[in-house]
Amino acid sequence: MVTPSSLSSFRQQIVPSVSIKPGWRLRILTLRWHCSFTCYPFSTPALLNPSPANVQASYPRRTQHARCFHESKKSIPPQNSSTTVELANHQKPLQGAISHLPSSWIPYAELARLDKPAGTYYLFFPCLFSTLMAASYSHAPPLAVLETSMLFFTGALIMRGAGCTINDLWDRNLDPHVARTRLRPIARGAVTPFQGLTFAGFQLLAGLGLLLQFPTSCLYYGIPSLLLVATYPLAKRVTHYPQFILGLAFSWGAFMGFPALGVDLLSDITASKAVAALYTSCISWTVLYDMIYAHMDIKDDAKVGIKSIALRHEKETKAVLTGLAVAQTGLLATAGLLLGAGPIFLVGTTTSTAATLGLMIWRVKLKEVSSCWWWFKYGAWFTGGGISISLLAEYLVNGSDTREEEHLPQSAWKQLVWSPRPQLTG
Repeated sequence: MVTPSSLSSFRQQIVPSVSIKPGWRLRILTLRWHCSFTCYPFSTPALLNPSPANVQASYPRRTQHARCFHESKKSIPPQNSSTTVELANHQKPLQGAISHLPSSWIPYAELARLDKPAGTYYLFFPCLFSTLMAASYSHAPPLAVLETSMLFFTGALIMRGAGCTINDLWDRNLDPHVARTRLRPIARGAVTPFQGLTFAGFQLLAGLGLLLQFPTSCLYYGIPSLLLVATYPLAKRVTHYPQFILGLAFSWGAFMGFPALGVDLLSDITASKAVAALYTSCISWTVLYDMIYAHMDIKDDAKVGIKSIALRHEKETKAVLTGLAVAQTGLLATAGLLLGAGPIFLVGTTTSTAATLGLMIWRVKLKEVSSCWWWFKYGAWFTGGGISISLLAEYLVNGSDTREEEHLPQSAWKQLVWSPRPQLTG
């Protein structure tokens, strides 16, 4: 017979069988070390006084405990189950450029957003606008304009990737809670924070190496933008207007085209005023398209505490978008007027900008994620492409002046471009 004094030692052992009373043998299959006596499947009376009635009465309790134990075991998720589920849901890209990369490279390509190039285009277009404006203003040769534009595109590709890596490092504890970002490389555990930090370092070094290919003055204009790139993710935690900080960073290329083609913004007041108008115009454009982009995550952002202009002005979003579109169009026209641009620029840029932005604001369905993503993805080409075509036409008709330079060798062209050019009059 089992006495109360022997119960403590009884619970701390794995006992294959216990003889409770002659004629009664209860076989115990397993007894876990951490179980307490109160959760043991047999009732106390059945152990202390194992009469047939008490043992029979304990059967329902034994069955109930056994069933609860197995059900609770099923309900307890395995260790690191979230990571396991995320990795199971993530699939290797089957199309696009990164689908041909080795499997170990794909997380880093996704971290740099090589599979989603829309952000690269948005970062590149302010650089292109500035380059084409400076080309018309300084009568730069076409080869120099082409070379500068290609360098800017490469820089946009590298620095946008670095910005995304820094953003994901900041948001590594928030991304798993947002449906759209839960499968990002750091969020799903494919890249560790240390690996991400190392990768960001290599990206920034590559960006610095590319920046050194420009005139020295571009170095002084380009480096301050890194502060904005690093602080944008923090802005989402402290203000409802992080899109404004993003606009300051993404529009920075508006400063770069003029010094890249030899125009000194510190000494040329006209160019400085035009660049200020262009920069402000690009900020308005950035806030506009990123406000649409923010509507894709508006529900998840509210849950995890991320702030955005979409949350702050959810009920009057289209009114805000319209105001930003008017500001962008007007400031872009102001930049052209300050530089003495002709009717091709003024009519082409204002018409294309107003038409494409107006169409986007009218047609986008802010409650549908797919609609917001479509207009964000292709809006870069609609608006940015229209402005670029107008600026290129203005340059080819009025700004391209290669009569004295068309027979120069390439090395002489480069020396001509990277050295300060005198202001042409008349």
